[in-house]
Amino acid sequence: MSEVTTKTDPKILDKMRRTRNIGIMAHIDAGKTTVSERILFYTGRSHRMGEVHDGAATMDWMEQEQERGITIQSAATHCIWKNHRINIIDTPGHVDFTVEVERSLRVLDGAIGVFCSVGAVQPQSETVWRQANKYMVPRMAFVNKMDRTGADFFNVIEQMAEKLKANPIPIQIPIGAEENFKGIVDLINMKGIVWDDESLGAKYEEIEIPDDLKEKADDYRKIMLEAIADHDDELMEKYLMEEEITEEEVNLAIRKATLARDITPVLCGTALKNKGVQILLDKVIEYLPSPLEVADVHGVHPSDPDKKMTRGADVNAPFAALAFKIMTDPYVGKLTFFRVYSGTLEKGSYILNSATGTKERIGRLLEMHANDKKDIDIVRAGDIAAAVGVKNVSTGDTFCDVESPILLENITFPEPVIKLAVEPKSKADAEKLTTGLVKLAEEDPTFKVQTDQETGQTTIAGMGELHLEIIVDRLKREFKVEANVGQPQVSYRETITIPYEHREVYKKQTGGRGKFADISFEIAPIDHFAQYDDEDKKVTVSEGFKFINEIVGGNIPREYVPSVEKGFREAMMNGIQASYPAQNIGVRLFDGSYHDVDSDAFSFELCAKLAFRNSASKASPQILEPVMTVEVITPEEYMGDVIGDINGRRGIMQKMENSAEGSVVKAKVPLSEMFGYSTDLRSITQGRASYSMEFAEYTPVPDAKAKEIIEQQG
Repeated sequence: MSEVTTKTDPKILDKMRRTRNIGIMAHIDAGKTTVSERILFYTGRSHRMGEVHDGAATMDWMEQEQERGITIQSAATHCIWKNHRINIIDTPGHVDFTVEVERSLRVLDGAIGVFCSVGAVQPQSETVWRQANKYMVPRMAFVNKMDRTGADFFNVIEQMAEKLKANPIPIQIPIGAEENFKGIVDLINMKGIVWDDESLGAKYEEIEIPDDLKEKADDYRKIMLEAIADHDDELMEKYLMEEEITEEEVNLAIRKATLARDITPVLCGTALKNKGVQILLDKVIEYLPSPLEVADVHGVHPSDPDKKMTRGADVNAPFAALAFKIMTDPYVGKLTFFRVYSGTLEKGSYILNSATGTKERIGRLLEMHANDKKDIDIVRAGDIAAAVGVKNVSTGDTFCDVESPILLENITFPEPVIKLAVEPKSKADAEKLTTGLVKLAEEDPTFKVQTDQETGQTTIAGMGELHLEIIVDRLKREFKVEANVGQPQVSYRETITIPYEHREVYKKQTGGRGKFADISFEIAPIDHFAQYDDEDKKVTVSEGFKFINEIVGGNIPREYVPSVEKGFREAMMNGIQASYPAQNIGVRLFDGSYHDVDSDAFSFELCAKLAFRNSASKASPQILEPVMTVEVITPEEYMGDVIGDINGRRGIMQKMENSAEGSVVKAKVPLSEMFGYSTDLRSITQGRASYSMEFAEYTPVPDAKAKEIIEQQG
């Protein structure tokens, strides 16, 4: 962390110390949005408690969210608790909307992982935890739904350690469970806390630890102290000497270990029954970092990628921010959500979008509360706000000071795995369809739109059936577009499996100046070139393509080599056998020749495109299909039918186990076999099973299936 300059106004510095930027993340149905709603209620941000199941949750403001009872878009808000400002982003739990979690975690300083006390660590919990690991976000955990039948706090702790490879340290243990859940034992001050149901959990009283829990509380306090003493020498000494350890010392040690991501403090409660949320808020302030305690962000100079730069949370440093979300608002137009890392920005001033090189004027600055907006005049390091008036922007772009440019690390998003064709029902709908699709694609980087130049057909691609269903629904409601929608199709990929050397000569004489290019190269699976260091100036790597320039001397002029790379890259988009994009391919350019008059950059680009077509087809090409990790929870009596059905879908069984919710079946199944699965599963299990699915990997399709795909595309 960089030193904040001493010139900073003490009031501003104090405000930054009292700011927390947090996200709430979990598997679908673990109760994230209910936790957010209770936080807003207890902090006085909303005057009633919105319920997800009633379609009245503040943070689920989209019609589609209210109807389905799930979160689709991450919603930003803020609240005040004990003189601290907490900026909160409630993220979706459904895997189809994983982009929302990814971009939120990129800009947050801390997170609360919410776990269902019955379901414990579920598939999407694992996904969001991995995403938080990727961005090195300190976390706390809240075990929710302690009043549910089958609630087991200690099972969640075990699963967090086993499945997430986390170091969960309970700082509370529950008093009772299921319908007998009354409160918690605080392991820091060794007191019991019991909530008053009549005041909707707003009031609680401290009690002595119940006799039947004293031994367990002592054991878990010991575990907690040992875990935090590992990260605090003074505390370790006191602990070993059996000296008294104060509450303040324990809290400081927990904070230190949490910020270093060495432990995850675990709390429990039931948000729906209003138990445990106020203490959770206290601990957010106590243990999660302020913007001043977060590591500096790294970037490069926009015109010199080798020049590394950093920005810290200093209001006197040059302005730098990351645009993490774009949203179309019916009243103000395009809203760009951004997180400020350094400096200050006033409304009406100019910024540089260093990703596009364009200068933009920030017309208005807004503070967001779900979909409500409030105008503000200035934002500073550590703030999260929305800007109106930014025209040319994409998710992950950097906003910075015009005089001190920096390009921050972008956000990476997974590629779409499913697509379908859309066409307007009438001519009047055609223009509205184009406008709607462009705006939705701006908002969501995992949603892609393509128009086939030859047929004129428009296809949309996304992360799953629900993702595309929501998009089509939004087109209808927000953009008033009536469209015909085709059957879902799988986004296959292509690759090669063996190395192949090839020479391609492109020669065209049309009278006057001709065209000439000559290249010799080796094309191979990307792993074949593993020994070539990605940091080497002669190697470029991006999105499943590696290009190695081994041209010595002037066989091909240096200025033509990028055109060769561009030609290969563009040719890969059109596939090898079945017109699906190719991936995981490397090209090593080692020789060639040129003509003084007839050669130019375009000739070498065309030559590379022909070369790819002619060489990849001889390098044992293969079609790849997306394979999903599927987890089914079913009553035991239907287990055999569920497994039989998965086997019939070319599924490969991974694991079978029992949980509090029923029998769990884990398998890997090709996406092409999963269309309509929810209906089939309902009929096999009389509607008593549930499933979740997320993208795992691309694997080769069987020969017979490959033949079928090639014929269809032909």
